[in-house]
Amino acid sequence: MILTCPQCSTRYQTDAAKFQPAGRNVRCAKCGHVWHQDAPAPEPDVSDIIAVEAPPEPAAAPPVVTQEAEAPLSRPQAFTPNPVMSRERVQTSFAEPSKLPMRLAVGAGWLGLIVIILLIGWSALRFREQIATVWPQSASLYSAVGLKANASGLNIQDVAYHRGYENGQSVLSVTGVLSNTSTRELPVPQLRVGLIDDDRHELYHWTFAPGVMTLKAGQSTKFLTRLSNPPQAASHFELRFAKAGE
Repeated sequence: MILTCPQCSTRYQTDAAKFQPAGRNVRCAKCGHVWHQDAPAPEPDVSDIIAVEAPPEPAAAPPVVTQEAEAPLSRPQAFTPNPVMSRERVQTSFAEPSKLPMRLAVGAGWLGLIVIILLIGWSALRFREQIATVWPQSASLYSAVGLKANASGLNIQDVAYHRGYENGQSVLSVTGVLSNTSTRELPVPQLRVGLIDDDRHELYHWTFAPGVMTLKAGQSTKFLTRLSNPPQAASHFELRFAKAGE
C-alpha cells in the first residue's frame, strides 16, 4: 500500500494489513502533517512494513525504512525515511587578474614611442645638413619650416665685404669661410658674387675659385676675392655657389 502526504506529497510504502477497517491516523515524517487514512482493500499479509521515500534524483536508489512497531489509534504513526545525504555544490571562484601590469605596459609603450619621436625630431634638426647632403630633396622641406639646409654639404660663413682704395681706384673686397659639414670629402665649386642696387637689380657679377679643390669632412678654408672699380650704384651683394655655365 502506498501512502501520500496531502501536505507535502511525500509518498510512503506500507503494509495494508496494518490498517484496521476503521482506518488510522498517520503522520508524515517529513513535514509532520497528520491525517486519517482509511483502510484499503484486504491484501495478503506482509511481515515487514517498508516506507520508502521517493528518490530525489532518478539515479539514486530510494531509501528503505522498516517500521518496527504499530502505534495505537490515538497516536499518529510516523513513517520516517532514511536521511538522504546531499552533495553541496562546490563553487570555485577565480580571482580576476589585476589590470595594473597591463596598464603599466601600455603606458611604457606610449612613453617609449614619444621618446623615439622626440629623438627623431632632434636628429632631423641637429643633422639637417648631413641629411640634406644625402637626400637633397629634404632641403626644400627644411626651407618650408624656416630652416636652412645646404644640400651640397658646403657652407659659406662669416661673409663680409669692404670698400677701399688702392692706387687711386675703388676696390671691393669680399671675405668669408667655406666649410664642409658633411661626413665625406667634397669637391669645392666656384663662388659667385653679384652686385645689386636698391631696386634689387643685379648690376654686375663675377665668379672665383676659393683656392682649394676639395674639402675633407669637417674641414674649412678662408677665401678672398676683390673687384676693382665696382659700380657705384651697388648697395648690396649676393654670394652663392656658381651654377653650371655661370
